[in-house]
Amino acid sequence: MAEIRILLVDDHEVVRRGIGLLLELEDDLKVVGEAATALQAIEQAQALKPDLVLLDVRMPGMRGFQAARSIKQVSPQTRVLIVSGVDNAEEIVTALESNVDGYILKDAPTTELVHAIRVIAGGEAYLQPAVTKRLLRRLSSTAEPSAAIMPPQLTPRELEILRLVAANRSNKEIASSPPIGEETVRSHIKRILQKLDQPNRVQAALTAVRLGLIELD
Repeated sequence: MAEIRILLVDDHEVVRRGIGLLLELEDDLKVVGEAATALQAIEQAQALKPDLVLLDVRMPGMRGFQAARSIKQVSPQTRVLIVSGVDNAEEIVTALESNVDGYILKDAPTTELVHAIRVIAGGEAYLQPAVTKRLLRRLSSTAEPSAAIMPPQLTPRELEILRLVAANRSNKEIASSPPIGEETVRSHIKRILQKLDQPNRVQAALTAVRLGLIELD
């Protein structure tokens, strides 16, 4: 498995060291740098070009989602995973609209954090299932009925895949029900992102719920 180079960003040294020690137990994860402020994070990202940045949402001088935008500018190939103690729908939406690649809470199990890192490093977006369910249900309850119109270019199969994406299913899980192949799933998702004009699957699911294109069970 290819090594995933990680930059840790949190204003608390104890948190950085704790996460770093846990990640170093994984053969494919390597912490290449640490930063205590958003400015340091941007500078480190530019210098180190890490594969992924673990970024706290509340940083001195600049919010995490603002730092994420700057990190993407100086190192476009770097993926950003927000690791936050904030369980607030508006805060999560703002972060996701800043083109971060994932959002997970600090109290998530270590196994889930490691899984999220690997998913994001593999090119997919990740939103912690507990956060996804809460966030999408809130958006679903506030979606305006007048907006619940299916764009003619979105096929029934694409809508079904969107529902599975909103349920936080992986490409492999989507491909198995019914069996269609992961490459086919990736092609469907690529077209969905293009049609909804969204950068990743998480934001596509949020947009679909806002527009009333899909409903949550």
